[in-house]
Amino acid sequence: MEVAMEENVEEKMGVLKHTKVQQLVQRKGRLVEVPYSATVGDTLNALLAKSILAVPVAAPPGHWVGAGGSMIMEADKSTGHVRKQFIGMVSVLDILIHVVEEEGDDFADRLSSTVASIIGHSREGLSLWTISPTASVYEAMEPMSKGIHRALVPVESLMHHSNQIPVELMEASPGYHMLTQTDMVEFLLTHAKDLEFVTGLSISTLGVVQTSVLAAPCNMKVMDVVKCMRNVSLTAVAIVDGVPDSSDAPKLVIGRGMKLVGEFSASDLRGCTTEVLQAWSSFSMIDLFGRASRAQQFGIGADFHARNTFECKEMVSPPVTCSLTSSLEEVMSKALQNRVHQVWVIDDQGLLLGVVTFSDILKVVRNFPLQQQLA
Repeated sequence: MEVAMEENVEEKMGVLKHTKVQQLVQRKGRLVEVPYSATVGDTLNALLAKSILAVPVAAPPGHWVGAGGSMIMEADKSTGHVRKQFIGMVSVLDILIHVVEEEGDDFADRLSSTVASIIGHSREGLSLWTISPTASVYEAMEPMSKGIHRALVPVESLMHHSNQIPVELMEASPGYHMLTQTDMVEFLLTHAKDLEFVTGLSISTLGVVQTSVLAAPCNMKVMDVVKCMRNVSLTAVAIVDGVPDSSDAPKLVIGRGMKLVGEFSASDLRGCTTEVLQAWSSFSMIDLFGRASRAQQFGIGADFHARNTFECKEMVSPPVTCSLTSSLEEVMSKALQNRVHQVWVIDDQGLLLGVVTFSDILKVVRNFPLQQQLA
């Protein structure tokens, strides 16, 4: 009976093993990128125009060592000559870190810095991956379950070796699409019925909840929260009810058991203008939440100076939460509906118990058959 169940689970994993990455990205537009010489301000405007969180940075070939030592190239389709090299990724979080950490410079000077100079402000910018369009979804889940949020997928692969492994740090192609963790989780949710043997289980049963979760006290300034996030390589942090100890340097705290009052993440920065980033850095988190709430009453596009509020397409929203009894499908649905990459787990008093991230979801689904064998 147990052997039959294992074979049934393995068979149902077929939707992951038989679907190619190319099928996930074929309807997406061509890759949005910025040149290495673009200013930080120009890059932020490009992110704002496309309502995206990150872009790869392109440079002339042969003069750079790319992110993580990679050599991700793009070649001219007709001649095969390499035209550019992708040297890293820059996100809105990188820009915010740059804004709040360069305290001695004028804000305008910080925005005029070249984008190449801020690669690596957050760890993700130094993790630039490519994934073959012929790799299966199951294969692509492996690096993304380890915290890789985005990867480049060649539109037309020019891989030189037939035995090349599907997930690579080196690739030459006349064009790329971007594959994200969000794309992967959307695919899982679309096929939740096929994967009901795992998506229908509670997150508690699956053991997918991270219980050692760091949080920021609500009175901590945004600039201090961002610096702390960078120091521990976080892209999102829970905001809890509490006052930072003024005798120490600002620091994150263990959030489990504390009252969850908000969250701050890279997703909150989608669509934000330079004015917003400049203003945010000096606010406390609780002040930020209050101002954003008032901004929503005026509607998106309210004048920043006249209303003393935010001109930002995506306002700070209440934290997306679930309970330990929530199914994996429910957690995925909540995250995607709210355009976030994590869902906070709370009890019936609103106390923080942990967090479930997209990386956690991809890992538990991918490894489920193996876990069943070991159980």
